[in-house]
Amino acid sequence: MDTITALWSFALVVGLLTLTPGLDTALILRTAALRSRREAWGVVLGIQVGTLAWGTLSSLGVSALLTASHTAYEVLRVAGAGYLLWMGGRMLWGTLRRRQGEDADANAGDADDAAAAHAGRGGGGLLLGLRRGALTNLLNPKVGVFYVAVLPQFIPAGAPHLAMGILLTCVHVTEGLIWSAALVAFAGVLRSWLRRPVARRVMDRITGVVVVGFGLRLALGD
Repeated sequence: MDTITALWSFALVVGLLTLTPGLDTALILRTAALRSRREAWGVVLGIQVGTLAWGTLSSLGVSALLTASHTAYEVLRVAGAGYLLWMGGRMLWGTLRRRQGEDADANAGDADDAAAAHAGRGGGGLLLGLRRGALTNLLNPKVGVFYVAVLPQFIPAGAPHLAMGILLTCVHVTEGLIWSAALVAFAGVLRSWLRRPVARRVMDRITGVVVVGFGLRLALGD
């Protein structure tokens, strides 16, 4: 397999993975629709920073510890599951605490809008999203296992392992950024509708269930 063939083949594999709806998609859409565009891009960049880190560590052979060491994998798995359950639980609890009256929902929406706008100034929203996206990605050992298992298959014989591994990872990151840009734009078009009280509750509940579901799946080791 030559370098060009390896790049195209890997792009196809991770492209299909990127387009598959999952935790990243839910977080990006929810943040772009209910918080701010700046914070949503923070989540996007955080996720891609995590992807780049996993790809680099896999190329160095460090993340192979996740497959070689059961203890290392279990520690990261429990930490990741706990973080996802906490984040998803907060979303669900927030929807349950809101009053059902339209005035209360409107006030809550105004408060969230103000908070998002305030966070967006000075890069606060970007950093908040960056932290959330990076933690979500880095605390998921399955991403590391995927790279350990898949990345070496696309590195041509004789190619510099580290350089080629990072190049392949950059292909994944590029596809992730393009798809994320489409998600943020889509959420922006529907932003006014999605920020209505009823739509906000529904989206928070859907996202919360998705995040908790991924947390439970990770906790159970499925």
